[in-house]
Amino acid sequence: MTAEPSKRVEELPDSQTDLQLVRKVRHGDRAAFDLLVIKYQSRVASIISRYVYDSQEVMDLAQETFVKAYRAIDRFRGDSAFYTWLYRIAVNTAKNYLEARGRRPQGSADAADAENFDDGTRLRDTASPERELQRDQLQQELSRAIAALPEELRSAFLLREYDGLSYEDIARILECPIGTVRSRIFRARDAVDRQLGPILGAG
Repeated sequence: MTAEPSKRVEELPDSQTDLQLVRKVRHGDRAAFDLLVIKYQSRVASIISRYVYDSQEVMDLAQETFVKAYRAIDRFRGDSAFYTWLYRIAVNTAKNYLEARGRRPQGSADAADAENFDDGTRLRDTASPERELQRDQLQQELSRAIAALPEELRSAFLLREYDGLSYEDIARILECPIGTVRSRIFRARDAVDRQLGPILGAG
């Protein structure tokens, strides 16, 4: 695990791994934390936007996430990626915000927009109007299928399918056993597949 970051540093001498930046922050280097903010601010905002739809609230909660991370930086043990640790803070910040207002956490109604995971350009280049319509219908149905999932299934599904996180990292973020993560992802995939089945069959 340690060889990969060191390789990147050799290839890009001016780059710094997250762990190196965290160590500098712990020694009072505020600029090092600013670099972490710049690196992850768009991702954090996208995470929060899955739960909170008001753009101003999203930005406020993203700022709150980084404030919490800065204050808790000494508790980051480094046994997982910094982004995994930050992701967990962002999710909890969004959930706490909704719970404080008596609203249950909701999932993103448009999963394709989260973190710009896929802007559709690969499909758009040569797509006919009919195929574009089919794709749009499929995306809308996919968004509805994901939004209809129970929150615990949706969170695991998005972390795996859209963020590409490992089962271990998802288990840390959701604070549950890996077996539970696998079960939730399986159930989420099954539910999504069943909802998309008629459209895929027609297509």
